[in-house]
Amino acid sequence: MKKFLNYILRVGISVALLWWLFSKKIDLPSTIEVLKNADLPFIGLAFAIFVFTNIVILIRWIIFIRALELDIPLGEIIRYCLIGLFGNLFLPSAIGGDAIKIYGLCKSTPHKAKVVASILLDRLCGYIGLVVVVIGAFIVGHKHITDPTITYAILLVIPGTFVVMTVLFNEAVYEFCCRLFNGIPKIKNALMQMHYDIALLKGNKKSGFAGLALSCVSHVLLAVLSFYIAKGLGQSVSLIYFLLFFPLISMAAALPSLGGLGVREAAAVYFFGKIGIDSGIAASITLMTYIYMVIIGLIGGAVYVFTLSSGRIQHPAPDAPADGTGH
Repeated sequence: MKKFLNYILRVGISVALLWWLFSKKIDLPSTIEVLKNADLPFIGLAFAIFVFTNIVILIRWIIFIRALELDIPLGEIIRYCLIGLFGNLFLPSAIGGDAIKIYGLCKSTPHKAKVVASILLDRLCGYIGLVVVVIGAFIVGHKHITDPTITYAILLVIPGTFVVMTVLFNEAVYEFCCRLFNGIPKIKNALMQMHYDIALLKGNKKSGFAGLALSCVSHVLLAVLSFYIAKGLGQSVSLIYFLLFFPLISMAAALPSLGGLGVREAAAVYFFGKIGIDSGIAASITLMTYIYMVIIGLIGGAVYVFTLSSGRIQHPAPDAPADGTGH
């Protein structure tokens, strides 16, 4: 019941934010008119970049899986990556998709802690890459920022990165935090084992740097595809704003919601409103990205349906009646 209520709350937040945006902030008729006249080649190019971005993210995860010496077939990794994207469509957050990937890969290896560590490293590296991109964009384009609240938002993301890295990679600090689970030894031991697996990466810096580089590439690509969606919707805005704003929008999407829906749009309306982009267009940019997510997620759903384990589909024996009674 608690999980169900949590799910309902997240769905409620997404629905409430979308209702507020489309009833209070967005001129729907004019927005629809802009969408009708969208430049489809730019929209198609943005979708192609979105697909390539997901390939980059998949390669990053594979790097961490191999760095942790997990012997899992490549086909299984790709399969559960796609199924995880499908899970992200209806589960409360991207963490739901991660849970699907963990469940799937744990069936292929006894090293469950390392599977969890690969997901955690992938997420951590994605976050660090996000911070690197926004800091780089801020250094290059700070002169374009006239609203101090944007500067404050950018500066707030930096300390969190150092805190997370200190906790995960410093054994003494990590062990101190794990004392919260002293009353649950099984969970504490699992967390400590996961830390040891993550610490293995310190001896494999090449994989760590490769993952970080791919993270930076993925966040730049997300900004670029959003830039082309905006061009397709008739907006002429410098790319630097997308590099500055979309990491912040991505962080906002991690707040409680249904896969970031509603929260992402509200953040886009807020940040792009600072540079004069109409609220309807700003929300349309992120909603278009969500449509891309749905398309890729449905492909993942199809992969799940067509690759179901034969053990889950019960077939009657050739000589037995279909009702299984033997009579």
